[in-house]
Amino acid sequence: MKILILNGPNLNLLGKREPEIYGSDTFEDYFVKLQFKFKDIELEYFQSNIEGELIGKIQEVGFSYDGIVLNAAAYTHTSIGIGDAIKAVTTPVIEVHISNTHKREKFRHVSYISPVAKGVILGFGLQSYDLAIQSFL
Repeated sequence: MKILILNGPNLNLLGKREPEIYGSDTFEDYFVKLQFKFKDIELEYFQSNIEGELIGKIQEVGFSYDGIVLNAAAYTHTSIGIGDAIKAVTTPVIEVHISNTHKREKFRHVSYISPVAKGVILGFGLQSYDLAIQSFL
């Protein structure tokens, strides 16, 4: 089984950025834990602050991987292009968010990803990724 974890803008700053919301662990450290926990799954990780690179990665793996765990971050609320890329591929996508976006600013209540995702997991911190991977098992 092959699963891509795809992170959007500013998630490269986890561990430094707003630790009261996002925690103090870097994603790279957490990814090592996920690889250890899910030894039988080939996990790949990609992060970009650039919308087109995220779309390109979805298209690249969207017909051959078993799943995509996507935290599009701020692009969740703005990117019709990412939503269209998800609709165009056959690989199922789980939308994840570290925080509960519905408890935050009003603009974060809208998602262009949710209507085309297999499911949505939010508000469980980094464990949201773990739960998303489990949904593919």
